[in-house]
Amino acid sequence: MTLPIWLLRALLKPHQLPIALRLAGYAFAVAVLLYLTLAPAKDLPNPNIWDKAEHAISWMVLAGIGLSFWPDRPGRIAALSMFVGVLVEVLQSALPFGRDGDVRDLLGDGVGVAAALVVWAVVRACRRRFYPQAAAARPSGIT
Repeated sequence: MTLPIWLLRALLKPHQLPIALRLAGYAFAVAVLLYLTLAPAKDLPNPNIWDKAEHAISWMVLAGIGLSFWPDRPGRIAALSMFVGVLVEVLQSALPFGRDGDVRDLLGDGVGVAAALVVWAVVRACRRRFYPQAAAARPSGIT
């Protein structure tokens, strides 16, 4: 069984999807992350992972999704991801759902965003090195 060409393109080149689909996908990822970080702790499963690692993994995924949709905007994706992290910590401190805002969680978020940027930079460098013709044929900033 082969995949339809539109699905292959979406999987291999998500930055070429229509802007509305990319925005909807990223908004969905942010919404899931907000639910997981703001819902009452008793209503969520306990994955038995260190809390800071949970934050790092979650924000790495969020930034990775953003970078796959907008690979030419790493600074904006990192800033938006960190803004979501600050927002989560402020809301956890303010809302009465049994959650506590913690600056160390924000540090974990930053580690996750930095890890996503490192992976993005390595993939970009490998693509430039091993596929220079593809890198030269793409619009500026997207490699």
